[in-house]
Amino acid sequence: MTDQVTAAESGTPEIPGKPTSASRTTLSHIMTHNDTNLLGTVHGGVIMKLVDDAAGAVAGRHSGGPAVTASMDQMAFLEPVRVGDLVHVKAQVNWTGRTSMEVGVRVLAERWNESAPPTQVGSAYLVFAAVDADGKPRRVPPVIPETERDKRRNQEAQIRRTHRLARRRAIKELREKRAAEGFDD
Repeated sequence: MTDQVTAAESGTPEIPGKPTSASRTTLSHIMTHNDTNLLGTVHGGVIMKLVDDAAGAVAGRHSGGPAVTASMDQMAFLEPVRVGDLVHVKAQVNWTGRTSMEVGVRVLAERWNESAPPTQVGSAYLVFAAVDADGKPRRVPPVIPETERDKRRNQEAQIRRTHRLARRRAIKELREKRAAEGFDD
């Protein structure tokens, strides 16, 4: 179910695993008028950039070098974010393969001048590929889930990966079938 290959199978030395907590991070940012959309709330693209920034930092930390965004799944906006909100973007590696990793992100917001607890306003899953100086894929350390929550996130990430691969295969097969039937779309 994973693309993790053992050292014996690959002929290369085993990379030691890293615990989930080793790369977990939080990025915080106060939203200003520059971040708003036409409705006066924070633009979804601003939130998506913060999500990608936090996830990229986590992926780079976990992999020990550059990592690029391969895909963003399921960006969910649960509540609007307003000017003056202090946004916290919490990210961690949920799953690793041979050269890729899934990073889970939770977005929380709280009023900058209030002491109420933050509210979850969004979430996303991103897949990153670790790359070398030439932009070629490179191996990543396995992630070691530390808590029951980390273990659940790891299992759910494997399910999402299976679905991503199945979707990609189905689309490729459909396109090949349409091309064979003479459609050039």
